[in-house]
Amino acid sequence: MTRPFEKIHLIINPAAGADVPVLSILNTVFQRHGLLDWQVSLTHRTGDGTRLTQAALAQGADLIAVYGGDGTLMEVANGLLGTDVPLGILPGGTGNAMAFELNIPRVLEDAAELLCYSTNRRRIDMAQIGGQAFMLRAYTGLRVGQQASREMKERFGLLAYPIATMQMLADPEYATFRLTIDGQPFTGEGVSCVILNGESLGGIDFFLDSMVQVDDGLLDVFIINNDIQSLISMADEFLNLGLFERTVPHWQGRVITIESNPPQTVWLDGEMFGPTPVTITTLPQVLRVVVP
Repeated sequence: MTRPFEKIHLIINPAAGADVPVLSILNTVFQRHGLLDWQVSLTHRTGDGTRLTQAALAQGADLIAVYGGDGTLMEVANGLLGTDVPLGILPGGTGNAMAFELNIPRVLEDAAELLCYSTNRRRIDMAQIGGQAFMLRAYTGLRVGQQASREMKERFGLLAYPIATMQMLADPEYATFRLTIDGQPFTGEGVSCVILNGESLGGIDFFLDSMVQVDDGLLDVFIINNDIQSLISMADEFLNLGLFERTVPHWQGRVITIESNPPQTVWLDGEMFGPTPVTITTLPQVLRVVVP
């Protein structure tokens, strides 16, 4: 059987995920399929994922695969922009949200097998803010020190994310948000403005009547508050229960400008970007991903 790829370059974040013999597992799988031409690069600091991806492309790689979390995945995706070379996802982080989003196996051996036989590619959207593209979400309201730390992730796993969110809501920074969505102005007050490209948080899905799609060319915008009515409505909407009237403001658009008073820090896929104001633009179906 013809293999879909002949020259795979793996980019690995050695600080990500559980203590598993990554290279041994990959070597076993690739040898089983007769795949001998594969190279490995390790990330050590911010920006390495993009730089290493560009170097691998220059050397003729026909697939860039990533073992790491959503932050590493975002960097590699930035390096692939403007090319038609696919992305392979080997889940190695805490949340692995994009793997959940695209139904990619979370077991490393199974995900590696997928790269050896699947000919399916799904084109997905990304979004751009300044010169930085992201895959899943941008959000405000989280101050430095409130994000889910590596220690929290190692101790609590996926629970680190709701714990960090609860800490933010317990000590919120209220803001007035002035949004411009595809040229239309909107105003709202809350503790966070969230822009979603995909619905998954990694094992925790925002069902939202399936309104958040990773390939629809649209971004979904929410203003979150910490009053009890908003929290109940948000939980009801995210779980698609239909028990309460929606009170979480929601919009969709292709170009979103966020201004806030006071300014808030913007985060992209868990990585700090900078303060508001910012303008976020969709990049429709710019990335090809190997999927089942």
